[in-house]
This record gives sequence, structure tokens and C-alpha cells, in this order.
Amino acid sequence: MKTIDLVYFNAGGGHRAAALALQQAITQQGRPWQVRLVDLNRVLDPQSSFRRMLGFDPEQFYNLRLQRGWTLGLAQELKVLQAAIRLAHSALMKPLVRHWAHTEPDLVVSLVPNFNRVLCESVAMALPGVPYVTVLTDMADHPPHFWIEPDQDQWLICGSDRAVQQARASGYADSRIAQTSGMVIKPSFYVPDSTPRETVRLAHGLDPQAPTAVVMFGGQGSRQMLRVARLLDGVQLVLLCGHNHALKEQLSAMTRSAPHVALGFHDQVAPLMRMGDFFIGKPGPGCLSEAVRLGLPVITLRNAWTMPQERYNAQWVKDNGVGLVVPSLSALPDAAQAMVTQLGAFQRAASAIDNRAVFEVPGLLARLLEAPTEQAWAEPKKLSTLAA
Repeated sequence: MKTIDLVYFNAGGGHRAAALALQQAITQQGRPWQVRLVDLNRVLDPQSSFRRMLGFDPEQFYNLRLQRGWTLGLAQELKVLQAAIRLAHSALMKPLVRHWAHTEPDLVVSLVPNFNRVLCESVAMALPGVPYVTVLTDMADHPPHFWIEPDQDQWLICGSDRAVQQARASGYADSRIAQTSGMVIKPSFYVPDSTPRETVRLAHGLDPQAPTAVVMFGGQGSRQMLRVARLLDGVQLVLLCGHNHALKEQLSAMTRSAPHVALGFHDQVAPLMRMGDFFIGKPGPGCLSEAVRLGLPVITLRNAWTMPQERYNAQWVKDNGVGLVVPSLSALPDAAQAMVTQLGAFQRAASAIDNRAVFEVPGLLARLLEAPTEQAWAEPKKLSTLAA
């Protein structure tokens, strides 16, 4: 039995979600593989040295910043982080090489940015000939040294035309690049739900007929949702707060003109999102893709507080006509009114996008397991066939 390692970390939550989604899809397709989830933080810091020194993991601090909305300046901090990773390259190689030599996977798949140089080189050193794949969980790269490292012996799986162009510009041959039909999201977003939307709304104390927005700012929630709820006082809202319990309690206690419901973390987000007619949130690749998959057009933001790797996503919304992009929360009331007025057209545009990436990626990985050579992806990639 072949063994595939899916590498993730918990900064933001989207990387782990993509790893879990792929694991589920591989199981559903009956692939004869052992799939292991590899937490990069545990491999690099097995003794939790950062936690002992600082009292928290670096991932926890990052997630706290997302909850508080402290994202201004992340572009500059990202450069500092990448410089630190380059300086620590030799030190990072040692635990990674030991890990791969001990666990001996047949294929390593990265679902994380920033560390792909050291990950790729450590696999090559410990296990020569074992293929290394990077699956971009952002719609586009944020070069340099974010997702796509130039001149590496690896394969790239991209979810947009833009990402493919960036891979080619970084020197990768087409035989090393595959393009899926979008971002990897959970298979549960593809399961039909026969329960009427009105029934679910009633069960949560909502008006079954009123235009309804689903509000979500990632798995960690964000205090920006408090302002959204106030600004859209007359709009019925489903507020998905993720792991931010304090935010959920504050929103639940809020008095508004229109009904609203605040919900915490849930393994099955799709049924909750189906209560909405449209989506409001930050331009995260996962939540945008989930909303569009369910036929919900989006209202999202792009400004100085938008994380650098998510700025292209706002352009993707415009290019595909699946929603509106606003420069600030204060523009939300007008945007919401425009969305409701043009809801039918926006919903048709969202429903026209057929993203099946989570079912396409396993087929690409199967080709590499069978023949990890330049010919693995050299033939035209009919991803509908690979997803079968």
C-alpha cells in the first residue's frame, strides 16, 4: 500500500481544512493508499520549545490576530518571516530529514506556504526519487518565496489561471503544472441537501422569506463581524463565528431590527451556509469558494488590512462576476442593497462555476505514484476523468 503524507499547519485553519478535505475525498474514491496528516509545527518543534518559552504557539498568536482583526502590516511581517526561514534553513533541514527518513512516505504533498524550499529539499535528501507536490490553497501566489519556489524538483497544483501563469514565470514546465477547477474544499459541499431552506431558517428563529446574508470571517472569527451586524441592522444575518466563542456570545446578545443567529464552530458548515442568499466576509480562498459552490454570490473587502496573499481573490470575484468588492465596512449597506437588487444575476454567475478540485487532485497524485517522471502530467489532463 502506498503512503501519502499531507503537510499542513494550523495558522488560519485553511491549510488543515484542505488536508482533511483531500483525505476524505481519497477515502471516498476508494484509493488504495494510506493517507497521513503531518502537522509541520510538530515536526519542526516536537518539544514545543516555543510554547515553553513564550506561553503560546506561533500559530496561536497568528490566529489571535485574525480574531482581533490585527492584519495591518502583515505584508512587511511576511518578509521578515521568510528571511528568518531562509536563515534557519540548515537548522530546519535536520528534523525534517529525520522525519522523512523515519516515516518513509511514497509521496509528500505540501498544503502550506513559505516552507516549500526546505520541505522539498529535505524530502530529496532523505528519500531520493520520492515526488514532492505543492497544492496551492490560495487562488494565486504572493511572490517571492510564498507558495512557488523556483528551480525545484517538484510538481505544482494550481487552482486558477493566474497561479498557472505564475508557475510558468518561475521556470516550471507545463509537465510539472496541473490546473484544477478551483480551490480544494470539503466534499460535504457537494452533497445535495433536500431540506427546504425555509425549514432550516425557521429552526434557527429566522424569517423564512427575508433576504439573508451569511457572514463569516474565517475559522477564527473576527471582531469585524460586530460592526457588520450593526451596519446591516435591517438585513437578516447568519453569523458564523468559528472558534471565537466570545464573539458568538456578543453577537447573540445583540439587539437588531432584523433577525439574526450567531453560531460557533461546526464540522458541517455547508447546511448552515445554505440558509443564506448571499455571503459577506473577508476574501479568504476557502470561504469564497465554499460560498460560490453553494450558489451564494459574495460581498468581500479589499484594503490595507486585507492579508497580502488574499488580495488577488477580490479581483477573482470581480473577474468572474460572482459578487461585489468594497473598500471598507462602511460601504457594506450600499453593497448589500445592490446585491439584493441584482441577486438573481449574481446567483446565476456563482452557480455557473463548477469547482471540483477536491476530487481532481487525487487523480493527479495517482499519476505521480504510478510514474513520478516528466511524463506523469505531460499528457493533456482531463480532470473530469481523473476525478472519477
